[in-house]
Amino acid sequence: MMRIEAGTGRPFHTQDLAGWPDDGRRYELIDGELMVSPVPGWPHQAAVVELASQLHIACTSEYRVLPAPFAVRPDPFTELKPDLLVARHDDLTLRDLPAAPVLAVEVVSAGSRLKDTTLKKAVYARLGVRFFWLVDPDLEEPGIAAWELVGGSGYQRVARVRDDEVFEVDRPFPVKLTPADLVAGLRP
Repeated sequence: MMRIEAGTGRPFHTQDLAGWPDDGRRYELIDGELMVSPVPGWPHQAAVVELASQLHIACTSEYRVLPAPFAVRPDPFTELKPDLLVARHDDLTLRDLPAAPVLAVEVVSAGSRLKDTTLKKAVYARLGVRFFWLVDPDLEEPGIAAWELVGGSGYQRVARVRDDEVFEVDRPFPVKLTPADLVAGLRP
């Protein structure tokens, strides 16, 4: 992750992102500060595709499952692009999600681990994202951890599984899978 400060003495605005290149990197804003993440690798992308498929199958009609780079834009100085998000159908616009998603999922990679596990998790809690999942596509021991917002201010971990252990949650809708399933095609 690379942080860039506005050279104009002002915070970055979501409109500033329109001029950034479409080069596979993820450009996000948190409170006007630009963060650039490197292009993700194969394990990351494979886990995103498999998890998106599983969530799409399980999803109920009131929600939509969308992969990055779909933007969450709660204000003019914040734009996040979770690897996957689940949003209420009625909250979506054709361009972005101006409200907090119901579920934000980040798939960690070497370049995003610290940002995903601390900074973005804290911002999601502040925005009122009810559920947050962190997926680790490590080929030796893949994992999934899930948190639920408690009291509107902080997350409480509700699940953590590794490899062939079953990940099962009921909210925002019932889902059952194993972390190993998310990287099955990558293992020798």
